[in-house]
Amino acid sequence: MAVFAAAPSQAAGIGACLITKTETNPFFVKMREGASAKAAELGVDLKTYAGKDDGDNEGQVAAIETCIADGAKGILITPSDTKAIVPSIKKARDAGILVIALDTPLEPIDAADMTMATDNFQAGFLIGAYAKAKLGDAAKDAKIGFLDINSKQVTVDVLRDQGFMAGFGIDVKDPNVIGDEDDPRIVGHDYTNGNPEGGRKAMENLLQINPDINVIHTINEPAAAGAYEALKAVGKEGQVLIMSVDGGCPGVKDVAAGIIGGTSQQYPLLMASMGVEAIKKFADTGEKPKATEGKAFFDTGVQLITDNPVEGVPSIDTKKGLELCWG
Repeated sequence: MAVFAAAPSQAAGIGACLITKTETNPFFVKMREGASAKAAELGVDLKTYAGKDDGDNEGQVAAIETCIADGAKGILITPSDTKAIVPSIKKARDAGILVIALDTPLEPIDAADMTMATDNFQAGFLIGAYAKAKLGDAAKDAKIGFLDINSKQVTVDVLRDQGFMAGFGIDVKDPNVIGDEDDPRIVGHDYTNGNPEGGRKAMENLLQINPDINVIHTINEPAAAGAYEALKAVGKEGQVLIMSVDGGCPGVKDVAAGIIGGTSQQYPLLMASMGVEAIKKFADTGEKPKATEGKAFFDTGVQLITDNPVEGVPSIDTKKGLELCWG
């Protein structure tokens, strides 16, 4: 079952739901803040739900059923299983509910009315290009590990992985699949569930495969923090370049401290607040949100955060990153 965390009612009339993957990940906490503030401003009755963990599709299905029964006008969702949730999304849309995927596109992407998200391929590309430039000539002999979410090939995971590879100069085979690459520089992939403990265990597993790993791509900053602890435990914390995605305030501070080499900053508060605005507009006028020109989704932006910039890869420093973190 979902972990139900209904927000206080704002006003009768327009009901909306926010369904996140988990309740505790700082990324989704910020998303709830943005949605709740905008709902209060617009007079929307927002209820929020979350799964037990990053892979809890059943909890999200239960939350959608509740939103349908409640007569919600719109649902904002960060899907845990981008394929398995699609029948429930269709049921909601068939009931006349506007469904917007936040952060993580569905498979297929048009299973939702709209996706509001970071360009996750670009987020991965930025940190991959940075890592390659940072290593210089040593990039040709790099030993790279990937700390992914889970084994379900979630779209956000796939996009960030493939983007990182493209940025680093690795041949991307099937762009829709993690793990089919044959570049000898890749040590392997392991799973973190997007949390510090998972990151620590996954890092330990990859070190067992090859203790000479010197580059790590992490799905998010909590996983990166766990990877750092695993490296620190064996005295390798200064020998591995950790790259990540999220740009949350704790993650930016980890970049400033040298724990993370660089991170691609995204803007979940903006995603969620714009999602609530779209639901209000849909309820008032029937108009649905439109994609960014040239893309299949509405791009909410991404920037590389690092205090050690490299030529050819645009970035901002951690001071600016802390001003912007998850706005």
